[in-house]
Amino acid sequence: MSRHPFNPEHLALTRREFLGRCGMGMGALALAPLLASQASTAGSLAANPLLPKAPQFPGRAKRVIHIFLNGGASHVDTFDPKPALDRWHGKEIPVHFATERKTGAAYRSPFVFRRYGESGMEISELFEHTARHADDLCVIRSMHADVPNHEPSLLLMNCGEARLPRPSMGSWVTYGLGTENQNLPGFIAMCPGGYPIQESQNWQSGFLPGVFQGTYINTEHTQLEKLIENINSHTVSLPEQRQQLDLLQRLNARHQAARAADSQIEARIQSFELAYRMQMEAADAFDIQREPESVRERYGDGVQARQLLIARRLLERGVRFIQVWHGAGQPWDNHDDIEVNHRRLAGQCDRAIAALLTDLKDRGMLQDTLVICSGEFGRTPTVELPTPGANAGKQNGRDHNNHGFTTWLAGGGVRGGYVHGATDEFGFAAVEKKVHVHDLHATLMALLGFDHEKFTFRHAGRDFRLTDIHGQVVNELIA
Repeated sequence: MSRHPFNPEHLALTRREFLGRCGMGMGALALAPLLASQASTAGSLAANPLLPKAPQFPGRAKRVIHIFLNGGASHVDTFDPKPALDRWHGKEIPVHFATERKTGAAYRSPFVFRRYGESGMEISELFEHTARHADDLCVIRSMHADVPNHEPSLLLMNCGEARLPRPSMGSWVTYGLGTENQNLPGFIAMCPGGYPIQESQNWQSGFLPGVFQGTYINTEHTQLEKLIENINSHTVSLPEQRQQLDLLQRLNARHQAARAADSQIEARIQSFELAYRMQMEAADAFDIQREPESVRERYGDGVQARQLLIARRLLERGVRFIQVWHGAGQPWDNHDDIEVNHRRLAGQCDRAIAALLTDLKDRGMLQDTLVICSGEFGRTPTVELPTPGANAGKQNGRDHNNHGFTTWLAGGGVRGGYVHGATDEFGFAAVEKKVHVHDLHATLMALLGFDHEKFTFRHAGRDFRLTDIHGQVVNELIA
């Protein structure tokens, strides 16, 4: 009869234990160097991966808000005026590039451009409120991406890789800087009406620990318990929840102890803790009724106005990276009726964007808050020809255009009142001071205090970064 007490846990072996015990442990010796870097990183994150961390060098920006115009807003109708389209309207233009669908003759912009600010920056009437901040804007008119398709272009803009699962920009930022408020997520993705194309891959953590993934908020809802599912318990009090969570943490720690430093288990432990802490602070952060009526009127009505005001409240409370989606349900992807649809979409967000910039400036936050506004690509200066299932047979819209489009930045150390680069005279392709999405990411990392070539994460035997093996910092964009 055995004198040792029976322990059922001893009956199960993990794969690592099996390799360690069999064949004189040679399997474990071979596996060790492959896992060493992962274990080291997980161990360094184990205490609290979201605690504030210093960047590689002093950065100009401390926090980021990314306003994402989903579907691809037309640059030639918003921030890149092209008088040549008026002269060539209805005629074949001498330049053509690959598009997703067939396009025809030049199509003039139905919107009026005016000059704003001391810089004299030309901006469309669609963004007349935002245009009042022209001297704060850094407008890149020479952006370009790889393909004219939504799925890969969304992932390229958000994750730096068009095909394979990679960590999103927000995940990289929270991995590098942590967050200033431990009672709220460090990275929040606000997208009303459900997921966009590619769904949660747009704010995924990829091979980074799961704690850095974006927390999705459906801002279509106004009640806290619908905004954030299961935020409150209706059956037990906070002290009772604390006891339950403490027990769960002990079980998780015991489970983790037998499996070395497992970053996935650590991410799960952190997510339970964050969910508990959020109950105390989320109600305040998401309740815009606590704002003065004058502030709410400045932002205007509607979902987009509400979520941009919430975004400002979250930035004030130390959230590191916020992505605000516009057009997830009714995107800027206007293959037809572009005049009607772009006017409607801009009307939903222009006033609120201007109010956000005003608020950040008044609170002294714009100088270290990096504001990004962009879609995944632009639209063609030529009209899209009738295509079944795309434009209802109409010829008053534009197709996708990855060859040239516009992104604007504000705050966070960027050069205000500055227009960088240019597309050709029709707006089809970037031709001067071209900026690829990888270059944009490299520049954003520099503004946050990181060398994009050295800010890496070891995965599968290779050091990965947001810019993959590409990207150059565009110093002209930095003040």
